[in-house]
Amino acid sequence: MSSRRDFIRQASLIAPAALLLPDELFAAKKQTGVGLQLYTLRDLVAQDPRGTVEKVAAAGYKFVELYGYDPKNAHFYGIPLLDFASFFHGLGLKSPSGHYMPSQWLAGEGDTGKEELENLVRAAVAMKSEYFTIPYLPDNLRPNLDGYKRLAARINSAAEMVRKAGLKMCYHNHDFEFKSFDGMTGYDVLTQDCDPKLVSFETDLYWVVRAGKDPVELINKLKGRVPMWHVKDMSKTNPEQQTEVGNGSIDFKRIFATAKTSGMKYFFVEQENNYTPDPVGAINASIKYIKANLV
Repeated sequence: MSSRRDFIRQASLIAPAALLLPDELFAAKKQTGVGLQLYTLRDLVAQDPRGTVEKVAAAGYKFVELYGYDPKNAHFYGIPLLDFASFFHGLGLKSPSGHYMPSQWLAGEGDTGKEELENLVRAAVAMKSEYFTIPYLPDNLRPNLDGYKRLAARINSAAEMVRKAGLKMCYHNHDFEFKSFDGMTGYDVLTQDCDPKLVSFETDLYWVVRAGKDPVELINKLKGRVPMWHVKDMSKTNPEQQTEVGNGSIDFKRIFATAKTSGMKYFFVEQENNYTPDPVGAINASIKYIKANLV
């Protein structure tokens, strides 16, 4: 089973609960439902996209962050865009964010990749999304800090186009952004050079921890610029493996206490491997824990 990072790389190439203060509890509850990044169920989506999305709705998820839109053929998972949007919204689901990869734009100069970007934006609009989220930066475009500076400029330019469509730009991290180049990281560049009026950040809590960083410190530093989270737990025995939310080593109660500082509006469960007992059982276990302990 391929990892999410491999999938996107391939695509780019073509505190105890009692410590929660009332306002922090309110901030954490402003999301009126639990979200799921659909990549969690990617193998099932490949086999039966409609049936899989129906299972997500049946599990109690209200928000779904989509991935894998094909801008050339204008479809999600082999289903024409407008047909998929009608089916999806007919289930009572919302997609406040989607992961869209403007590979040509990020790699290019000037207007290179504009048509691809416009097609991706068109999909986000059709899905009635609020955020257009870039999920990954190709390895060859970020060999050093200058690479990150160039990418930040391209993200800013794309964000202007996204804004004109009524959307907001976000960037989703992995762990590679936290690699130090003589004391400065790629994430430092992105958060400093990306225009705060145009670009926000979707913090993947697992990858922040995996990089050896503290999500609470990161959120406190970015104050209000982190409207979305990926809630993904880490195995207690093998940090390279993930697990159902509440079953691992990440202290989500401590992190959820920062919801107000973060500016968090939406969070999405994501799990890429090590499902118990299976992917559908895993998303059921995660939402059960979240509803009982976090929101």
